[in-house]
This record gives sequence, structure tokens and C-alpha cells, in this order.
Amino acid sequence: MATISHTETVTVPREQRARRVHRARVPGQKPFALLRVVAFVILALLAIGWLLPFLWALATAFKTETDAASGDPSWIGASGPTTEAFAAILAQGNVYLWALNSLWTSLAVTVITLAISSLAAYAFSRLDFTGRRWLFALIIASIVVPPQVLIIPLFYEMLAFDMIDTHWGLILPQVVAPAMVFILKKFFDAIPIELEDAARVDGAGRLRIFWSIVLPLSRPILASVAIFVFIAAWNNFLWPFLVINDTTLMTLPVGLQTVISAYGVQYAQVMAQAVLAALPLIIVFIIFQKQIVKGVATSGFGGQ
Repeated sequence: MATISHTETVTVPREQRARRVHRARVPGQKPFALLRVVAFVILALLAIGWLLPFLWALATAFKTETDAASGDPSWIGASGPTTEAFAAILAQGNVYLWALNSLWTSLAVTVITLAISSLAAYAFSRLDFTGRRWLFALIIASIVVPPQVLIIPLFYEMLAFDMIDTHWGLILPQVVAPAMVFILKKFFDAIPIELEDAARVDGAGRLRIFWSIVLPLSRPILASVAIFVFIAAWNNFLWPFLVINDTTLMTLPVGLQTVISAYGVQYAQVMAQAVLAALPLIIVFIIFQKQIVKGVATSGFGGQ
């Protein structure tokens, strides 16, 4: 009997522990799986809601004007798919020159913005000068200022410098980006100062350290900043619309708006314009998808 009693005291706790583990796992797994399913469904609905307008614009761009203006909306027009709207846009406007202007302007804005923002961010991160905190607080405060508020002062400034209808009048007002200074400064703060101290011992100066150590370590954040600045410059409509009157200097978003028919709104052509303006950015997103997603996740550019 002593042996039986000993066996019971050994086996019973094992069974109880197994039941506890089973009860603990099952309730913990079901809510987790349910939350994942709910999150997936919500994200899928949001993705479909975002894609539907673009797909409708794409479908309308491949319709005839009669089908696009029809009171019976359908994804495919009665006349079938056609490229008449694209042909009309390309024939009426200098789309290739406008696209080249947009590319040149966006690249110039991106390069200059990166140079100014990275140098300013490094100065705020590593240099200790009088008024540093107040100046950085002023830069942070300027992030909340709507760009539209500065349109009139910037226009008069460009007028005073005789930069209306010039590439530089289009580029220079877009190169100041306080948000990028803030993001880069926070990234530079995380770089170990010991690396710079070691380089300084070897005789490297500030610019040498910045160029040879800080910038190579900052390639991921610089790539994210460059992509988002390029996209913002390409999409910018208001400032190029105000400062450029010469059709040979217009950017693609502004130039496409000048291709307006005298017979009223041409829905197929309007949608074709939208598709042509968005196509380069779609290509940029496909090529740099990983960097864009990483930039949104790590630097908070989602609201830009």
C-alpha cells in the first residue's frame, strides 16, 4: 500500500500540470488568432477602399468620352477599351518636356534638401553653440506652419530676386524642410560619439568625420528622406502653378492641367492626366518599396 500511495503522489501532480498547461494555452491562442483575423480583414477593407478610386480612374482613362460621360457607369465601356484619351493628352500638350522638368526639379530639390538638412541636423546633434536649443525649438515649431501661409511672402521674395519663371525660383523655396532636420538630428544622436572621437584622434576634422563616418552610417535614413522629398517635390502643384507661367518650364502636374478641352469637362482625358501624373511615382514606389515602408515605420513619415 505504501507503494501505491507513493505512485499516486507522483502521477497526480503531473496530470494536473498537463491540464493547467492545456487550459493556459487554448484561451491564449484563440483571442490572438481572432485578433489577427480581424486586423487582416480591416486592413484588407482599407486597402480595397484605397485602390477602388485608382482602379476606377484607370478604367475611365481607357474609355471613350461618350462611355465616360454615360449615366450608366461600368468598369468597361460599351465601345471597349481604348487609348484615345491618352493619345489626345499626348497630342495636345508637351508631356515629355513637362515630365523632364518635373524630374530635374524633383532631383534638384532632393539633393539640395539632403545637403542642407543633414548639415543642419549634424550641427544640432554634435555642436554646442549659443542659442542652440532655442533655434532647434524654432525649427520644430515651424513644422506645424502650413506651407500655404508662406506662399505670398515667398512669391514676393522670388519677384524681388527676379526668379519668376525660372528653374531656381521653382526649386529654392522647396528645399527648406524642418521635419527632415528633426528626423536626421534624432538619427545622428543615436550614432556612438566614440566613433567620432577615434577619428578626431587620428586628425580628422568635422567635415571629414561627417563625410566619412556619419553619412555612411546614415544611408538608410538618408534614403528614406530622399524618397519622400522626391515624391513631395514631384506632387507639388500649388507653388509651380503660381511661379511658372512659361509652358516650357512647367512641371507635369501643372502642365497637364493646361490641357483642357474647349468643349467642357472630358472625363476620360482628366483620368488619363491623373494616371500619367501618378505613373512615375508608382514606378518609384515599386523600385524603392522596401525603403519607403522602412521609412514610414521608423521615421514617422506616414502623415507627410
